[in-house]
Amino acid sequence: MPLALTQLSDLASLPFDEIIDVRSPAEYAEDHIPGSISLPALTNEERAHVGTIYVQEDPFKARKVGAALVSRNVADHLEGPLSDRPGGWKPLVYCWRGGQRSGSVAIILKQIGWRADTVEGGYQSYRRMVSKALYDAEMPCPVVVIDGGTGTAKTRLLHHLAEQGAQMLDLEAMAEHRGSLFGPMSDTQPSQKAFESRLAMGMAKLTPDRPVYVEAESSKIGRLIISPVLWQAMIAAPNLRVSAPLAARTSHLLTAYPDMIADSDRLTDILGQLTRYHGHEQVEAWNALALAGDYKTLAQQLIETHYDPRYTRISRAHAPNAQPLDLPDLSEDTLAATAAKIIASE
Repeated sequence: MPLALTQLSDLASLPFDEIIDVRSPAEYAEDHIPGSISLPALTNEERAHVGTIYVQEDPFKARKVGAALVSRNVADHLEGPLSDRPGGWKPLVYCWRGGQRSGSVAIILKQIGWRADTVEGGYQSYRRMVSKALYDAEMPCPVVVIDGGTGTAKTRLLHHLAEQGAQMLDLEAMAEHRGSLFGPMSDTQPSQKAFESRLAMGMAKLTPDRPVYVEAESSKIGRLIISPVLWQAMIAAPNLRVSAPLAARTSHLLTAYPDMIADSDRLTDILGQLTRYHGHEQVEAWNALALAGDYKTLAQQLIETHYDPRYTRISRAHAPNAQPLDLPDLSEDTLAATAAKIIASE
């Protein structure tokens, strides 16, 4: 009997050994139930081919062609990724709507003797729960925003909070972007749906009796939009504003952005995007520092000339009553002690 998903928190305690996504690789890449593995019933090309036959020729022919393709692909999975699964293995299988693809695969797995089941409504039922949590529900607990200028080690402070038992959402890790022009952590960010899956699952783990700490962001992290339930809570949340000496912030940036130092072409390209703010002469001077390997001076000047003036304007407008956290340095000991004080004041 298909399993009906009722809330996201249930996913952590499902009585199954593995969750299998049998949608096409493209569907899986866009988003999937966290922890699921991809064993497609149809490839991207096969899915498009069967769909074309269904619409332009005959639904019966499409089902027959699709069944043959699914059988061949499942055979490959059985001889490959699933070859070591034991007799008592219990998989949960899902497709887009919980229909033919997951049903066909589950029938084969059951015939082998495995205790397979499907998800009622498929991925769409999961996606509805994500959308409800992020767009229609209320934030499950109070939010506290960790604010501060560029280079004040806000992300490191968040992780110290988590290590000491606080609730935390690392939005930048979920978005794979550090929230600034220099922020991309890889060539591409996840899709909006995948980002929302990560965020919704993180929120599903929160308990209502303690606050969750998040880093101050704009409404977008790179190209990804923070969903309304969290964003509205962040706007209304109390802010803790971290400050630290310029030298400490500069040193932190050099360790936080090693990818920029390692890729001179990428650094030059990003610096070029600052021309509209600071003019060609200033950007050429920054490029000269990068070319000379003087990244310390470059980071310091970017903080003083670009980031701090912008941050001051924004913070005065959006968080004029932030509680200051003036740190003497950004060492791990100092950040750990600061996290302990924050937790003690909850």
